[in-house]
Amino acid sequence: MKIVVGVTGASGAIYARRLLERLLDLNIMPAVVFSQNALDVWQWELGDNPSLDRYNVHDSKDFNAPFASGSSDYQALVICPASMGTIGRIASGVSDSLITRAADVMLKEKRKLIIVPREMPYNLIHIENLRTLSLAGATIIPASPSFYSKPQTVEQLVDTVIDKILLHLGLDFERYKWGTNH
Repeated sequence: MKIVVGVTGASGAIYARRLLERLLDLNIMPAVVFSQNALDVWQWELGDNPSLDRYNVHDSKDFNAPFASGSSDYQALVICPASMGTIGRIASGVSDSLITRAADVMLKEKRKLIIVPREMPYNLIHIENLRTLSLAGATIIPASPSFYSKPQTVEQLVDTVIDKILLHLGLDFERYKWGTNH
């Protein structure tokens, strides 16, 4: 599966890091795009820089990237974490960066667009933008961890969200399943 991961400057860089690690564990080499603020937030929250040499990284202004066109064979885009600014631009049809353009392509081609907002609380504008994107075909997976699996570490807690993303991508992997892992 050909997947793009867009990382924006919303708080929650740990979600992006775990998503990228888990995709590599599943032998999927994603294309990756960082917004201008994403690397700063990553450094602030995680205290390091992402190992970009491990990924197929594209500049946020590179509109020549394959997934900026509907003629590409990329099947999914996950924006994780997704800032409300990015969400608002996508909902309004503003393609001013590679992330927002790729989202537009996924929607127009009826491919998977998964948006992982980390903001809280939501105001009415946020809710309406998420509603618009959901009606347009996007899947909204808020970075709201679950506790059914009794996570013992922050990483395990984060993985409850990442597992949901991977499931919606249609990937098969070992995971907690309600009713079978008690």
